Amino acid sequence: MDYILVGLVALIGSGLTFFSGFGLGTLLLPVFALFFPIDIAIALTAIVHLLNNIFKLLLVGKETNLKTVVRFGGPAIVFAFLGAYLLGKLNHVAPIYSYTLGEKLHSITVVKICIAGLLILFALFDLVPKLKRLEFDTKYLPLGGALSGFFGGLSGHQGALRTAFLIRAKLRKEAFIATGVVIACCIDISRLVVYAKDLITLKNQLNYPMLITATGMAFIGAYFGKKFLKKITINTIQLIVGILLIIFGILLGLGVI
Repeated sequence: MDYILVGLVALIGSGLTFFSGFGLGTLLLPVFALFFPIDIAIALTAIVHLLNNIFKLLLVGKETNLKTVVRFGGPAIVFAFLGAYLLGKLNHVAPIYSYTLGEKLHSITVVKICIAGLLILFALFDLVPKLKRLEFDTKYLPLGGALSGFFGGLSGHQGALRTAFLIRAKLRKEAFIATGVVIACCIDISRLVVYAKDLITLKNQLNYPMLITATGMAFIGAYFGKKFLKKITINTIQLIVGILLIIFGILLGLGVI
């Protein structure tokens, strides 16, 4: 059942991410967090996210706008390192409060509160009409890269901000998607360099079959996303995902998850 859940989420998220501000990372992180500590869940999500984006590069990479990649991606790489470094530091801060629910011990930690807050914040990008339509002038592309990279490194949430800044770059749909994929790859590589130490330390505790399942299903989702999905009516999906992310964020912040 665990593998079915992870596989379905990876499949759906990967397909949607071609055309939406949210996608694979947004949907997969909460699922991985059910099975792993939040910092490891973020790192595992980054691995699947990167491998899936590399696969998508094979599908749409030739449409990339290199000028936009440099302006947005340069700052994104630097600030992704900073976000990932901050995540590592927050993860070692002692719990703020611990309590027992049933027979299980739960802890409210700084890192859970931060990730919960970001989950709720970025869920609002799918729920609030003004945020869904948020756009920034192209002169702010470097700032957008810095913000997207930082939050990508800290929690993995980079898509909504990236979309808000890139949408004004006047790129064709194919170029918009390809450019976003390249930038996402840059951020993923940057943060995984920082996450690598913890992943190596915990390598025997990781569920590699689950990771392979998620990656394989994400590939399938990306393939069919490119083939069949258009800019369709995904408002209902965004509404459901946004509400579920807020609920998950609240439970995570309270230490229940």
